[in-house]
Amino acid sequence: MRQIEAKMNKAMRHFLPFSSGNTTVVQHRNDMEVFLHGNHIATLNKISMDLRIFDGGWQSNTTKSRLNALLDEFTHGGYGVFQKDFVWYVSDRLYGSVRPFFSGMTV
Repeated sequence: MRQIEAKMNKAMRHFLPFSSGNTTVVQHRNDMEVFLHGNHIATLNKISMDLRIFDGGWQSNTTKSRLNALLDEFTHGGYGVFQKDFVWYVSDRLYGSVRPFFSGMTV
């Protein structure tokens, strides 16, 4: 995990705003939102702790890296975003399932 991702996760975990380089964490009511280059890529609900993930319109390696850092921190540890033949998927390694990624999905 990159240093910026560790700091992003710490801010999310403690419900604090954060900004460094291309990554920003903001609080909006009961949600913590993550932006990459100004594009919304994740929302963590502070009450339910549900994590919604988005591609922000850019299915880049950096977006994937940020999402995977968040998934490792805020899910049971088995989820991951990966790409095969230019198509994004979400895997649940604990249960051995794979489903197509769609922007706005809750994990």
